[in-house]
Amino acid sequence: MANEITNTLIEKYIELHTSQEPEHLKKIVEETELHLGDRARMLTGHVEGRFLKFLVSILQPEHILEIGCFTGYSALSMAEALPEKGHITTCDIDEEHANIATANFANSMYANRISLVKGPALTTLKLLQGPYDFVFIDADKENYLNYYKAVLPLLSQTGIIIFDNVLWSGRVLHLEDQSPETSAIRALNNYLANDSSIECVMLPIRDGITLVQRKNFD
Repeated sequence: MANEITNTLIEKYIELHTSQEPEHLKKIVEETELHLGDRARMLTGHVEGRFLKFLVSILQPEHILEIGCFTGYSALSMAEALPEKGHITTCDIDEEHANIATANFANSMYANRISLVKGPALTTLKLLQGPYDFVFIDADKENYLNYYKAVLPLLSQTGIIIFDNVLWSGRVLHLEDQSPETSAIRALNNYLANDSSIECVMLPIRDGITLVQRKNFD
């Protein structure tokens, strides 16, 4: 999927002026590209990974939920900034991806701070207790709105939800594109923008991210 959002030279400049990722994450990128080929584009990536770590460092969430693990890059990015008692629960339906992520977690210094649950996320969410202080959603786009509705009851009072790929390489602007994934992302974006119970902000980081937080903190 080509990125139609940011000028390639600007993207490169941003990468060069963002703190470097640690070596174990660079290795995950290399191995994902080697073994999974074009699927490596699903990686969160350097700049967004540093952004996630930055948010975790500021907010210090003790309980993080991730929907869509892929090969573990994003979970390990967030794990770098976890508070002492922090823990990440991540889930993925793809057996191959989950097995790679499990090995990457085991080879890291954060193995005991990340739990991976295999299976459909909507089923997994029914089994989780919460509350979660920080939720990162980067899974099948057709279920984005379903994930939002399922996660809200599990969210702590001041917790935040982050959605990835909300600009979908600019396809959200192409009204002739009525594919299920593009339509689902448009539906989520419109729903969030009109949900009076939350504050949301969309940012053009990589393929677009949206941050969500409840308005009522009482």
